Amino acid sequence: MIIDCHGHYTTAPKALEDWRNRQIAGIQDPSAKPAVSQLKISDDELRESIESNQLRLMKERGSDLTIFSPRASFMAHHIGDFEVSSTWAAICNELCFRVSQLFPEHFIGAAMLPQSPGVDPRSCIPELERCVRDYGFVAINLNPDPSGGHWTSPPLSDRHWYSLYEKMVEHDIPAMVHVSTSCNACFHTTGAHYLNADTTAFMQCLTSDLFKDFPTLRFVIPHGGGAVPYHWGRFRGLAQELKKPLLKDHLLNNIFFDTCVYHQPGIDLLTRVIPVDNILFASEMIGAVRGIDPETGFNYDDTRRYVDATPMLDDDARHKVFEGNARRVYPRLDAALKARGL
Repeated sequence: MIIDCHGHYTTAPKALEDWRNRQIAGIQDPSAKPAVSQLKISDDELRESIESNQLRLMKERGSDLTIFSPRASFMAHHIGDFEVSSTWAAICNELCFRVSQLFPEHFIGAAMLPQSPGVDPRSCIPELERCVRDYGFVAINLNPDPSGGHWTSPPLSDRHWYSLYEKMVEHDIPAMVHVSTSCNACFHTTGAHYLNADTTAFMQCLTSDLFKDFPTLRFVIPHGGGAVPYHWGRFRGLAQELKKPLLKDHLLNNIFFDTCVYHQPGIDLLTRVIPVDNILFASEMIGAVRGIDPETGFNYDDTRRYVDATPMLDDDARHKVFEGNARRVYPRLDAALKARGL
């Protein structure tokens, strides 16, 4: 089985975006605020949005199951207040749940949290627990910067976040550390802000002793870890200067990286530097990079090709990357698959 740990509902029917635009307009003009009941999306519309997009590509490229969450750039936690984020998160999570019910062999959910700048993360717990309890979701997406590129929240190592971590440990679910849209003109959303956040999250963990407090807490850092694998020597050296343990002991029991690295040399580097037990297959299709690479003739986000082609992995290692590691890092996913006899 090939499990893609990083999928977003980027192809949701246009009615969702239209409703969101009305919700945003309602922040300034309450008379324009739409009711949740005014959003009408049929099962047939959901099927069409998936079958002609993600599911078609999964079949063409040979992946089986995607951990599926709301569109990252649509989370936009910096817009409005907690009530706005709470309503929006609940709508988006429900749509992902409906997709998982329509295509249970191919999609399983990960929750968007109703984060809001300056609001205690404890406020996100009811939505987290609803998605785990009622929807069978196996993970959450955690935005370390709800301000949208201005980084007004404390680092991930701060006790500010501990109420969420306690629930993650209680429910045995990991978080993919994933920012949303950047409203800071200095940082392009997908080309800078995402990769900055991946690198920043790793460094925040490196400089702390977070995993002493939460030894079973698990983070998946997407997009191949940002700059982390490329600068592994720098991070090892900084840990040494800070009198931290070796990274394999300090962080690698708790932090994992995906394969959303859109060229062969990048995957070769990732698999050469990072231990195979810490790499999970992912593509983030249909996402930030949708075009065809003129050097290869294949889509940039057809990441299975890179994993298959890298000389750094043997067959046993590829099995870990494609399936084994995901089942270990996402225990609720493993339990759901075992319940199906898989």
